[in-house]
Formats: sequence, structure tokens, C-alpha cells
Amino acid sequence: MTLIIIFAAMLALVFVGVPILLSIATVTLIGASVLPGLIPALVPQKAFGMLDSFSLLALPYFILAGSIMTRGGMSAGLIEFSQTLVGHIRGSLGHTAVLSCTAMANISGSSTAEAAAVGSVTIPAMKERGYKPGMAAAIVAAASTIGPIIPPSMTMIVYGSITGVSIGGLFIAGIIPGLLIASLLMAVIFGLSFLPSNEALRRTQPRSTLKQIAQATVRVWPALLAPVVIMGGILSGIFTATEAGVVTCIYSLIVSKLWYRQLKWKEIPGVLVDAAVTTAMVAGVLGMAGVLGWLLSFLNFNDIVLSSLRGVTDNSFLMLALLVVVMLVLTMILDGLAVIVVMIPTIVYVGTAFHIDPLQLGIIMVMITQIGGLTPPVALLLFITTSIARISFMEGIRHVWPFLGVIVGVMIAIMIFPGIATWLPGRMLGGG
Repeated sequence: MTLIIIFAAMLALVFVGVPILLSIATVTLIGASVLPGLIPALVPQKAFGMLDSFSLLALPYFILAGSIMTRGGMSAGLIEFSQTLVGHIRGSLGHTAVLSCTAMANISGSSTAEAAAVGSVTIPAMKERGYKPGMAAAIVAAASTIGPIIPPSMTMIVYGSITGVSIGGLFIAGIIPGLLIASLLMAVIFGLSFLPSNEALRRTQPRSTLKQIAQATVRVWPALLAPVVIMGGILSGIFTATEAGVVTCIYSLIVSKLWYRQLKWKEIPGVLVDAAVTTAMVAGVLGMAGVLGWLLSFLNFNDIVLSSLRGVTDNSFLMLALLVVVMLVLTMILDGLAVIVVMIPTIVYVGTAFHIDPLQLGIIMVMITQIGGLTPPVALLLFITTSIARISFMEGIRHVWPFLGVIVGVMIAIMIFPGIATWLPGRMLGGG
């Protein structure tokens, strides 16, 4: 009964408009005050304990790298390069958005950062070319989900730090699913261009010559080299997945200052402040969600959930499907990061009991947080892109379904064929 009251109170606060951070903090503080054996002083102690993790040190650096990348011209260079490659294909600007998000995923690791950076350039361009504004917003929102799936990924860092699953393994496990999503999104955009109502998608530009492609490559090669530096360093043991955040930050700063030369020294304080504000918001959610997770653990939430689910099924695939449905519902109405911190210990506890591969489960959970960013009522990624497009939220929702279907389809494929996520880590890390 206590667990029901906790979840009901938190959801009620969220639905009346209280920010997720304050909702969790209110519930946990009251819970620690009224439950026997607990005292309110434990709340800040557990919040600090949640954040006192070496793995989480990478988060502020990845956030800072994303800010530098946006201000320093790297994102604009990647968009220009993508347009050079696919401008002659039906749905060219849509393909450009997908390729840009895929390339930027190797640096930012954040879907919201990608939605804002890529959307601010490509959405106005798509609208000018005659694309339906809702379609433009939906394409960028869907493409930005690739950010946390292709390494490096802030969500994977949080997941790994909580569960003990190899962050490097998670990084590698996301490569094939991320590229698969990108390819299928481009296929859907190409297919939609044949519908009579999507005449704008059929507009293309002349095919770029080899000289133009070579020139574009020369301009953007430092940004394209970033994943080689980051993943190469992790796999070779030069630095850890956590230290990769620092390397990414330094690399972005060097490229922005010495190659693109768009980032001025006077702009750096602003970049640092933006990154600090974002880090504080993320850290606040992580800390308080960690306290809620501790409170649930105190109430034996893991064992209660496991015993209840065992009464439903003993089949590991059906159990995985049940966990996916639960997480999908939660991420549709709550912040995905908070859901990860609160629920993942329980999800992994159940998954281990049913012998579900930890890398397979990890990639699926990361994908679920991104699906939640596209589905109402919250749909944070669509909220960002529809704001850029200056259209109603519902107009974006009407166009997002085929792209959402791609991501859900890839997730289901990983559920059925776990090798999509586990084969590459096994090969590269020597486990298969």
C-alpha cells in the first residue's frame, strides 16, 4: 500500500504541473519523514551518494562538449557535409537531418542537444523548401533519438554506473542499432516522397561532384575523426569510457578554436555557464531519483515486483516484453532519465533472475527513453522541434508515427534477435 501511495503521489504532482525534480524530492522527503526507521537527514546523504560516482564524472564533460560543438561550428559543418552527400536523393533535407544527427551522436551523446542543434538549421531550411512543418519537426525529433544510442551516450553512462554493466560494452552495443535506425529512417523518408501529398520531398539538388565531396570532407574531417579518437581510445585502453568525456571536451575545443575558428574566447564563459546550468539540472534529477530508488529498495520494491511478475509468466521473452511495456508507459509520462535511475535497479534485478543478457537489456532500456521522447503526452524531443518550427505540438504528433514505428521496430528486433546488440561487443571485447 505504501508503494502505491508513493507512485500515486508522485504522478499526481507531475500531472498538476510540478517539475519532476520537485515531485520526486517532495515524495521522498515525506516518505523519509513518516516511514519507521528513516529520518529526513538521510535524503541529502543518499542524493550525494548517488552522484558520488566516478562514471558520472563524464556527464558534465559530454554536456560541455555538446555546447562547444554547437557554438564552435562543428554541428554546422556536419550538416553541410551531409547535404553534400545526400542532396540529390528524394527527401534530401530529411536525409541531411538524419545523417547530421548520426554524425553528431559521436560527440554529443544527447538527444535534446541534437534536436536543438540540428533542428535550428534544418527545420527552417525544410520549411523554406516547402516541407510540411510538422513533417520537418517529426524528422528531426526522430533522428535525434540516435544521439544516446550511438556512442558516446550520457544515458548509457548513467545506466552503466547504476548497474555495473560495462559502459564500454554498452557503447559498442549501440553502434549497430543506431546505424540501423538511421538507415531505416532514411528509407521511410524516401518512401514518403512517393506519396502525392509530399511533393516537397521529391525536390532535390544536383548530385555533388567528387571534387565538391572532397572539399566538403576536407572542411569537416576533424569532426568525422572524433568517433575514431573516442572509441579508439576506449578500445585500446588509452582511456576509460568515463575519461572519454574529458577527451571529447578537449577535442571539441581544439577543433572549434584551431580548425573552424568560430568560437571566440569571449564566448567561452557563456558556453561554460550553459553547460553548468544543464549539468545542475541533470545532477538534480539524478540525485533525487537516486533517493527515490533507495526508498523503494528500503520497501523491498525489487522483491515485490519479481514475485508479482513470476506469477504472470516464467518465459524470459514474455518477461522482457512485460518490462518493456512498463518502461514505455513510464517514459511517456515522466522524464526518461529519472525513470532510468529509479526503475533500472529493479529492471536489472528481474532481468538477471530471468537470464536476460545485460547488454541487450541495456540497449533496449536506452531506446525506450528515446521512444518516450517522441510519444505524447510529454514527448520532449517533439516539443523542442515543434517550438523551432513554430507550430502546434499536435501537428508534430500527427507526422511522427512512421518514424516512431522505425525505432519501435528496431527495439522489437533486438528483443527477438539479441545479437543485433550483443554480437559486436562480443567480437570487439573478446567475448565471442
